[in-house]
Amino acid sequence: MWKSAITLVILAVAAMPAHANDSSAELSTGGLIFVQNPDVEMRSEDLFISAREVHVRYRFFNSSPRDVTVLVAFPMPEIQVHGPDEIISVPTEDAENFLAFATTVNGQPVATKVEQRVTAVGIDRTQLLRSLAVPLAPHLPTTNEALARLPADKWQDFLRLGIAEIEEYDTGRGMQKHLAPRWGLNTTFYWEQTFPGLAEVVIEHRYKPSVGETVQTALGAPNESAEPWYEEYKAKYCLDDEFLATVDRARRATNSRGGAPYSEQRIDYILRTGANWSGPIRDFRLVVDKGEPDSLVSFCGEDVKKISDTQFEMRRADYTPDGNLSVLILKRLQQ
Repeated sequence: MWKSAITLVILAVAAMPAHANDSSAELSTGGLIFVQNPDVEMRSEDLFISAREVHVRYRFFNSSPRDVTVLVAFPMPEIQVHGPDEIISVPTEDAENFLAFATTVNGQPVATKVEQRVTAVGIDRTQLLRSLAVPLAPHLPTTNEALARLPADKWQDFLRLGIAEIEEYDTGRGMQKHLAPRWGLNTTFYWEQTFPGLAEVVIEHRYKPSVGETVQTALGAPNESAEPWYEEYKAKYCLDDEFLATVDRARRATNSRGGAPYSEQRIDYILRTGANWSGPIRDFRLVVDKGEPDSLVSFCGEDVKKISDTQFEMRRADYTPDGNLSVLILKRLQQ
């Protein structure tokens, strides 16, 4: 994706050795998707990424004298729980707007519509769940409670269709079985946007990202380079010698036998959602904020500049994004 690396700060989790209770997995999120129109060009995109918020500001220009109306969509990441030990990071408990997504056009809020669809083994099961008053969000406690109220014959239907699995848990008075959701939930917000002829339109949206977290990183641990996850992380987050040496010094200073004294935050942003309009982005600006001055951050980029105690900027002209931007943040643990 990028040709060179920036070494500032980082975290690790996904493939790293961590206890299930100590780690949550991030969901990949992105930006708006537009139905292409040859008359509407992207003049600029200003992308801000932090563990608290993703904020994107687009400037569009309609080069034709007539108004152009196109569909705009924001597809949220699919939510699916694959097993009892999987913990996914979902920032809110809202069953529909679980990323707290909001958008404006020329400074005014936009009334969006939402579509939610449930699939299991590639087949749409949305209507089935709704007919049984089962919430569509597979990760919420209310969904598990609704499944528990289903009659035994429905349990068998859900098992046969691949919608759910049987799990057991210890109640303190013995093991008890329950029906666990295994379907995928896809949520999309959308609206129709009119671009006036020979005029500029500014569209902004913001949301809370899905942030993968680990209580303590395994980076910096003795013999980490021999671990199966190590090379993958070096490539994914563009870890360089300077960054790795910083992490190692922090571990040695605390005499830790495990990883360095940092917790992890991971954010995965789908850059290629920005490549669905006519032509490249004339002016692309990325700012990554690591949150705290003593935190570390690492991501892949070109000509990245530090612009504050916590923020790093990259700019590109005539840019066509491709792939994902993976950001790792290491937060210093309190001793």
